[in-house]
Amino acid sequence: MKVITFKAEHLEAMALQDAQSYLTAWVSPAMAKTLEDHNSYTGVEGGKVICCGGVIPLWVGRSMMWSYLSKDAGKHIISIHNETRRFLDDCYVQRMEATVDVGFAQGHRWMRMLGFKMEASCMKAYRPDGGDCSLYARVRP
Repeated sequence: MKVITFKAEHLEAMALQDAQSYLTAWVSPAMAKTLEDHNSYTGVEGGKVICCGGVIPLWVGRSMMWSYLSKDAGKHIISIHNETRRFLDDCYVQRMEATVDVGFAQGHRWMRMLGFKMEASCMKAYRPDGGDCSLYARVRP
């Protein structure tokens, strides 16, 4: 998998995995464009966008990690995981947060594999469509 700088059109080119497909109604082109201004990357394999992700600073020492994975991401999950782990290890932020849909078991497993700890098991109506999420954080000393 080749990692390149994220561009908004990468999200448009990707067929999101079923667990994230609800987001297409909520992530506008303008919102996707703002992600270009942050520490954001795209994973490409064979000319296809496999995943996009990055971090959005909330304030000094605290950031929110985001990621979108394609329907084909499962075939590349080891590469995606290794690149994400490397990125997180190189990106020093004291507190990195991420959210996962409450019922998305694979997402919860991935957060734990990346060294995140669950801090809130159910944040009611957190998603733009009213769905519930769990909050994870990776805190460095």
